[in-house]
Amino acid sequence: MERQNVQSSNLRSIGYDQTTQTLEIEFNNGGIYQYYNVPQIIYEGLLNASSHGKFFHQYIKDIKVAKITYK
Repeated sequence: MERQNVQSSNLRSIGYDQTTQTLEIEFNNGGIYQYYNVPQIIYEGLLNASSHGKFFHQYIKDIKVAKITYK
């Protein structure tokens, strides 16, 4: 999945697959996680948030997730 880099102290990049509603986030520690059944509006909100980390903690962190890699 292609991700866009973001300026954040916690998140490095964000990607989204509209077909499967899968949100993929790469964290600055190297971990990459996929969040499932995420509405596109949540992805857009995260991408455009003034604080990606705050948005993540408020709207995304409790969504079903799978860790796909780490460093």
